[in-house]
Amino acid sequence: MRLWKLLGLAGLTGVAATGVVLARNERQRRAYTPDDVRARLHERHSQIAEAPEPAPPDLAELRLGRTHRLARLLGRR
Repeated sequence: MRLWKLLGLAGLTGVAATGVVLARNERQRRAYTPDDVRARLHERHSQIAEAPEPAPPDLAELRLGRTHRLARLLGRR
């Protein structure tokens, strides 16, 4: 019986600790002003826009990789 009490207390402690962490993260998220959010979004967009787009794989690469079914479908056309 004593083991079950300890396990129950450990479970309650874990739930409480998780709640504390979630509340702290929510407070940090809400601390951003709309201008901060907008600036971060613009920064992330510029980073994505600057990155070159990867070249699409050719048919031979598709057949070698995990997408061989897609290559067969494309080859039938």
